[in-house]
Amino acid sequence: MSGHRLALYTFGQFRMRADHPDVEPFHEAEPGVWAAMERAEGFIAHSGYEDEPGPDSWGEQVFPKYWQDNGDGWAPSTISLWQDLETALAAVYRGIHADILRQGERFMRDDPDYPGYVLWWVAEDHRPDWTEAVGRLERLGDEGPSPDAFTFKAAFDPAGQPLSADGAAARRIAERNRLRADAPKAVQ
Repeated sequence: MSGHRLALYTFGQFRMRADHPDVEPFHEAEPGVWAAMERAEGFIAHSGYEDEPGPDSWGEQVFPKYWQDNGDGWAPSTISLWQDLETALAAVYRGIHADILRQGERFMRDDPDYPGYVLWWVAEDHRPDWTEAVGRLERLGDEGPSPDAFTFKAAFDPAGQPLSADGAAARRIAERNRLRADAPKAVQ
């Protein structure tokens, strides 16, 4: 969408501490998931984390009011920026990220009391920080979908009008992402 980018914040909670052996599949998959996301069509950028290699953190990492510390002071959460709804949808629900989502019940709590992600539009010169992202997730949890905080199923365009993701376009993008992921880096 001209002049805008789609922000995506995800939040989850492990069933046990992050260092528990049952969570190892998540940690083992994480570098490959990020590599696939970074190569995906429509990906713009993502926040890193304090004291970890990779991109800079977009401010001090905070967690939403739903967070329950399980003794390790941590919960998996991300902020990323995307070209549009379909490119984000393709990257999240297809490919390697979808594979780890399907395994989530093994190590992630399924809590219907809060949303697992939130989407919102930002100006192309704006980079949301963790506090803004958490605020959007909490707004979605408290008030439901709105132009300021929405989901893939109940989305809005940058002007605030209801928007439906083009599923066929997302599938075509996902296929191009798969081909890109399978190609040697020199070809990409």
